[in-house]
Amino acid sequence: MEKFSPWITLQSVPGVGNLLFRRLIDRFGSPDTVLHSEPEALCGVEGISPAVARRILSHKPPERLRRLTRRTLEQGYGIIRLTDPEYPPLLREIPDPPPLLYVNGRLLPSAGNIAVVGSRNATRYGIENTLELARQLAENRLTVVSGMARGIDTAAHEGALMGNGRTVAVLGSGLNVIYPRENRRLYHRIAESGAVISELPLDTEPDGHHFPARNRIISGMSYGAVIVEATLRSGSLITARLAVEQNRDVFAVPGSIRSFKSTGTHYLLKQGAMLVENVQDILDELPLNRRPEPPPDGSAGTNAARAAEGLSREAASVYAALEPYPVHIDDLSRRLDMQPGRLSCILLELELLGLVDQTPGKFFSKSEVEV
Repeated sequence: MEKFSPWITLQSVPGVGNLLFRRLIDRFGSPDTVLHSEPEALCGVEGISPAVARRILSHKPPERLRRLTRRTLEQGYGIIRLTDPEYPPLLREIPDPPPLLYVNGRLLPSAGNIAVVGSRNATRYGIENTLELARQLAENRLTVVSGMARGIDTAAHEGALMGNGRTVAVLGSGLNVIYPRENRRLYHRIAESGAVISELPLDTEPDGHHFPARNRIISGMSYGAVIVEATLRSGSLITARLAVEQNRDVFAVPGSIRSFKSTGTHYLLKQGAMLVENVQDILDELPLNRRPEPPPDGSAGTNAARAAEGLSREAASVYAALEPYPVHIDDLSRRLDMQPGRLSCILLELELLGLVDQTPGKFFSKSEVEV
C-alpha cells in the first residue's frame, strides 16, 4: 500500500493533471522525489507555477483515496504505476498517460495490441464484420482492445474470445462499476483471459467526460485503431483523432453508402485512413516488430502550441491546463484555483482564437490548430 502513497498524493494535487504528472516524472524520476524537491526545482518544469509548486509540497491526499487504494488491493485488483515494467509500453509514450492503471486480470506488456471500436447502435452488418475481424486478429496473436460499450465494442471483445485470444477492455468507470450492466458476464470473461482496466478509482460511476479520456488509452496502448461503423458525431472518431495525434495507424471498415452509420468511417477513409476489407489489410501494416514513433519532442499538439505563443500569462496557464479531451469548467476552475467567471472569460478568448473547443455541458478541450 505504501508504495502507492506518493503516486496518489501527487495525482490528487489540484492543478496537476496527467500531462504535468508525466513531465514531473520525466524530470524527477518518481513522485516521492517530486514531493521532496525544492520549489525552485519544481518551477523549472514547464507548466508548474509557484502556486502549483507550493500545493505539491504541502498537499495531503484525501483519506478516501487511501481507503479506495486499500480496498482495490483487498479485492484482488492490481495497480500498475507508470514506471512499472507491466505498464503498457506504447501507452507510456503518449503525452498524458495515466499515472496509475487499475487492473482486473493481467496485462502483458509484450502483447501486440490493436484497438477495434465503433457505434453503440450497430447494424447487423457491423456486428458480423466485427466478430469475424476480431476473431481473426486474435487467431493471429494480436490482443483486441476496446471499450466494452454496447454494439461494436462488445462484438470486438466477443470476437477475440471466439478466437481463443486475449482482449482488453478499457472502462469509463471504476472496476467495481460494470457499464453497461448487461455486459457483466462479458466483463468477467475478459478478466479471466485478458484484462479489464481503468484509470479511475474503484467505485467511479460512468460519466460523459470519462469516455473521451478513456479513448486515449484505447488508442494509446495499441499499434493502431480499427473503426467499424461510426457516424460523423461518433465517439469513435475521437479515438481515431487521438490515434493520429499519437502517431498510430487508423483503419476503417467501409459500409453502405446508404447508411448514415457509415458516414464517419467513410469520412476517415477520405482523410487517409487505411481501408479494411479483411484481416490481412491490418496484418500487412502492423508487423509485430514495428513500434509507432512517439510524437515529436514527446508531445502532441505541436502546431497548437506554436499558435498559442503571445498569450498573456494567465491565458497561457489556462491553455496549458487543458488536454486533448474535454474537461468540465468546474474541474478546470479547481485545478487552476481560478474563479469561474474569470475562467469563462479566458476560455472565450481562447475559443475565439481557435485554440479551444467547447462541447455541450461546459466541457472544454484543446483544438487542433494547423499552422
